[in-house]
Formats: sequence, C-alpha cells, structure tokens
Amino acid sequence: MRVIEAFREMFGADPQGVWHAPGRVNLIGEHTDYNDGFVLPFAVQWGVTAAVTPRADGIVRLSSLQADGPPLTLSELEAAEGWARYPVGVFWAMREAGHAVGGADLLIDGDVPQGAGLSSSAALEVVVATALNDLHGLGLGKMELALLAQRAENDFVGVPCGIMDQAASALSEEGKALFLDCRSLGSRTIPLDLAAHGLQLLIIDTGVHHDLADGQYARRRADCESAARHLGVDALRDVTDLAGALKRLSGDERKRTQHVVTESHRVEALIGLLRAGAVAEIGALLNASHLSLRDQYEVSCAELDVAVEAAVRGGARGARLTGGGFGGSAIALVAEERAPAVRKSVEAAYAERGWKAPRFLPAAPSAGARRLA
Repeated sequence: MRVIEAFREMFGADPQGVWHAPGRVNLIGEHTDYNDGFVLPFAVQWGVTAAVTPRADGIVRLSSLQADGPPLTLSELEAAEGWARYPVGVFWAMREAGHAVGGADLLIDGDVPQGAGLSSSAALEVVVATALNDLHGLGLGKMELALLAQRAENDFVGVPCGIMDQAASALSEEGKALFLDCRSLGSRTIPLDLAAHGLQLLIIDTGVHHDLADGQYARRRADCESAARHLGVDALRDVTDLAGALKRLSGDERKRTQHVVTESHRVEALIGLLRAGAVAEIGALLNASHLSLRDQYEVSCAELDVAVEAAVRGGARGARLTGGGFGGSAIALVAEERAPAVRKSVEAAYAERGWKAPRFLPAAPSAGARRLA
C-alpha cells in the first residue's frame, strides 16, 4: 500500500493504522440538508486514505501525497492554512467536544476527482475523525463522527455546510443509497443496484468552478432562513401548505422555498420508485430537480445546463446538477447501451461552444468510512 510506504519515508516508522473514507454523489435532495429536509446520497468509489500514528505531545504533523514539500508541523491548530484546515479542524472539534485527542502524524492520499463536487473535503474530515476515534478508543458512532466532521467544516474552516456530505461518507454501504432525515438524523439504506437494471449513473464533471459559489451558497442559506422566519416555522422542511406559503413570500425567498419543499417531496417519490423496483423511472425526478435548481434556486450555470440538456438529448433517462452548483458535476441516469451516445452528445455540445470536453465518471454506490490496516 503506497500510503504506508510513503508514511515510512516521511516519518521514519510504520503508521499505527490506515483508514479510508469515500467522497459522495447526491442522487437527489439538493440544498435541502440545511433546511432540515431529506437527502439521498451515496458514497462513490473514490475517497481519501490516511495513515496515522498518535503523538503524545499534542503536535500535529501533516502531509499529503497530493501536496509538495515537507510535512506541516502544527503546535497551534489555528495556524493551519489552506487544505490543512479540514483535517486539523477535526482535532479542534474533538477537543472542543471534550474528547482526549492528542497529536498525530498523518499522511493523506486522495483520489477523489478534484473540483468535481464529490465532497473530497468531507472525506478528508471523516477519515481523520474515524482514525482518531479508533486510535483513542473513543467509542463514537458513525453519525457522531459525521457531526464532529461537520462542526470542523462549519466552525473551524468556516463553510456553512449541512450534514449530508459527512453522513454519506461515514454511513454509506456498498450497493445502497443513504436516505437521511437531516432533522432527526435518522437514516436507512436503500438498495440501488443500477447494473441489475442495465443502468449506470454517469457523473459529468464539467471541470469548471465559478468563483461566486462560496458567497452565493451562504446567501442561499440566508434566504431560506429568512423565509422560514417570515413563515413562522423552524425550517422550510416544516412548510406543509406550499401554495399558501408562496402567497406570503416574494422574490428570492419565494423561489428558494418552492425549491426546498418540492425537492424534499422528490426525494420521497424517488425512494418510492426504488422500492417498487422502478429504477428506470426515476429519470423524470432528476430532470425536475435540475429545472428547480436552475430556475428556483438559481445555482446552475451554462456548463451544467448544457451537460444536462445534451445528456437527455443523447438518450439519458434523466439528468441534473449535483452538489452545490455554479460548476462541478452533473449526473445522468443512462442505459448501459446508450452511454456512448450520451457521452458523444455532451462532448459535441461542449465542442460547439468551444469548451473543453468534460470528464465522464461512472459512479458505483460504495462502502463508507472504514479501517483498512
């Protein structure tokens, strides 16, 4: 295992253990997690691996096979910068929660396609949380680890994400999607055997990321919180009379509410189809989700819209953007025999506009965080 060999070269000894946590793709349920709604992600086959040995002096030494230079040595966690804030934030969150977590030597190796919206940050946080839990015998459950990872990203890194990404990385099972109620944190796995139905889920990585995304993400969340206050509910998940709610709202708050409420309904409808074995019929819900994200939540962009439209035109059963939006990836539900035609259609649409061709990544529902060695 190359991460063990690299750890030995970097730190002069074998690691005490090796852990892995996957990235995720969200089948449906976008921007609903921080509105206490429903989501249906699954873990992908790419992720982050960490070789770790604890230290008694409280110092964190951190290196990555994807970053050049010597390991970062941090006696003060707040001094971490850039990508290092994600793993270091987990140490901070665990200590803030009262867990006796000392220092560690860590070597990180990741193969999540960067910039594709597959949540490499959550995988990085969850793999560190899982390793520290095992090494220190904390006895924390998978959801507890996901919540600590989320706290690291919210309060240490400063990104106001919901719980979906970390939960998907921690709790997913191979061959299944994860249905998560983001209020109660109750979850259950839903079988998702696409191959048995002659289907595949194709990730279309546009390769673009628009700089406005971070500020716009926070703005969308603020719109939802403001709308909930105006409606007198704790979160938009609590809206039961959508038509009545929309009459009381205007502008952005009205549009955001319409998306969040209908998107949570789409999650439940899609689960119903999966349980009925009608996997091939979920495409219409993917299409509806994309239109809502484009028109009501306004988080799409030209590259995503073209990818979705060209995929459907090429024969996909349905497609939508996945992740926060403003770039990143779309997903398309494709019959295996139609996959070449769908790829060709999207590539041609990009070529017509002079854009670089996107990457195509067939996704397989994979296992969540676990110890490898």
